[in-house]
Amino acid sequence: MRFLHTMVRVRSLDDSLDFWCRQLGLVEVRRIDVPQGRYTLVFLAAPADELTARQDLANHRREAPTIELTHNWDPEDYGSARNFGHLAFEVDDIYATCAKLQAAGVVINRPPRDGQMAFVRSPDLISVEFLQKGAALPPQEPWASMPNTGVW
Repeated sequence: MRFLHTMVRVRSLDDSLDFWCRQLGLVEVRRIDVPQGRYTLVFLAAPADELTARQDLANHRREAPTIELTHNWDPEDYGSARNFGHLAFEVDDIYATCAKLQAAGVVINRPPRDGQMAFVRSPDLISVEFLQKGAALPPQEPWASMPNTGVW
């Protein structure tokens, strides 16, 4: 068995792509519009997996893990999304990642006080965890004294 992808239902494809691609840095590698089913599927890969994901498409393979955004064209209420745990990404510099997201208007729900872990939420309330690659970074302000905001 091998992990292939995680599917997340999204309310607004534009808002979700802004978050996942522009703010988080994922790359759209495939899009499928299904008019008869009234939905669109968009597959995203982390930058380090982009080449493999694109090669997968050409060779009908599934090697790179992806996130599948499912946008149902008819409105649905997905609630607060607390039934879904979280997606986790390893980052080279957790402080720089959080600073970039915060500057783009993303709320840092669980700041990286420990230099190791942080959480944010997507526009569809999906929790996203960031883990520092390697050892935790030394505590750094403003993160070390920043309180939690909301839930994740």
